[in-house]
Amino acid sequence: MSLTANDLTSLLSVLSEDVTNHSTFETIGQTFQSLLSKCDVFSIGVAISTLLQHHDLIPGETQKLSALYLLYEVYNNDNNVMNNPFVAIFVKALGPTKDTNKTNNKSKSDISSALFWPKLSVREKYFLSQLITNSSLRSELIKQTPKQVINTEISGDKICDITSIYNALNERQSELPFTSKSGIPVIIADPDNKPGLIIDNEDESKNKLLEGLFCGPNPKCEQVFKPDLIRIPPPLHVSQDELVWLFPTELNDLKLCWDSSMCISNTVGVEAKRLMSKAFKASLSIAQQQQLLAELEADPKLTYHLGLTPAKLPELVENNPLIAIEVLLILMQSSQISEYLSVLVNMEMSVHSMEVVNRLTTAVDLPTEFMHLYISNCIQTCETIKDRYMQNRLVRLVCVFLQSLIRNKIINVQDVFIEVQAFCIEFSRIREAAALFRLLKQLDSGGDISNVGINSESSSPNQTQTDDNSQK
Repeated sequence: MSLTANDLTSLLSVLSEDVTNHSTFETIGQTFQSLLSKCDVFSIGVAISTLLQHHDLIPGETQKLSALYLLYEVYNNDNNVMNNPFVAIFVKALGPTKDTNKTNNKSKSDISSALFWPKLSVREKYFLSQLITNSSLRSELIKQTPKQVINTEISGDKICDITSIYNALNERQSELPFTSKSGIPVIIADPDNKPGLIIDNEDESKNKLLEGLFCGPNPKCEQVFKPDLIRIPPPLHVSQDELVWLFPTELNDLKLCWDSSMCISNTVGVEAKRLMSKAFKASLSIAQQQQLLAELEADPKLTYHLGLTPAKLPELVENNPLIAIEVLLILMQSSQISEYLSVLVNMEMSVHSMEVVNRLTTAVDLPTEFMHLYISNCIQTCETIKDRYMQNRLVRLVCVFLQSLIRNKIINVQDVFIEVQAFCIEFSRIREAAALFRLLKQLDSGGDISNVGINSESSSPNQTQTDDNSQK
């Protein structure tokens, strides 16, 4: 984007000799921020850098130093100077480091490049180096005026070392493609500093010149000349008869080859995928369940292509537990079964999840750790639920579930004895919990559990209380 005429006028007024000769850097920066719009900061920075490259546009020393400060100020939101896109100007203005001046044989391009950048005195270099390397001194430095900086005596050895900045800049530029380094600006300064070339600041021709450089839809200061990238054209053909296919003349020698696999419908598993996608969101009809189960039975490997992931397993369990059971039985031989079991044991306990686990226990040997974790999850859910009716209902289901596991010898009751016994005592008011407690006592005493029924009316651990009206 280019500068507007108002922005250019404001910038030149801030860099006028009247302002830079008598105002502090802090005042210049505040005036700069108040006059210029912040919508195109980079274009403002490009304009300032262009002014610095041409000695006849801002000839005064205070103007030059103020322009360098403003170039730093426009990107002063971050203390890291390497985030300033114009850091290369600071490096050039401060001069070469010890590592960059090992030879006296400079090329013409080096000499001409040096003429385009401002030459600073020792005092100005000291100020600029402190500004970009020592952020703690910034508040003290900007309280000076440019004229005070220029008139202050500073020894050369006080200039801060910018080798780290120079090396970081070189490393960044080394990553750029060669094409980005091959362009040159369309504006070339006259290296011959003749007195007649300096134009007065109020001269009308100079204002027109600056407007041509910085304003308009395509400002000259942002344009560069780059060489055209020349590519060798490829050959027209490899062999003499290759182009015959573009203009065939002897059609009798040409034979059509038909692809026999074209237009054959590849619907294998398409319906199963559609049904499984629906099974994640809602319950399938009996006919749909039978169709999906039939396809899985015919091709068990189809399970791995139906889009079932561990994260989607809880949705399948709640909406279609029968499908979830069949799929998990197929996945038992998979290396990912531990992930599915982990999701199953940690999902919210429900009638459907208990149904799935109960069916799995009768079909395959589930890991002991999984069973213990699931029982703990069921007990914890019963203890934390607030609704009394739902709590009683879930307690009954858990008790029936645990009795089934114990009677079928799926779990070793000694491993969960203490936890299940405490659960029975806590909910002893419920008939099924009392029956489960008697079953545990019968097992603990080594007696026969065949005669211990779940609906037995015998005494409970706390002399079984009647099933009160809260169970409604």
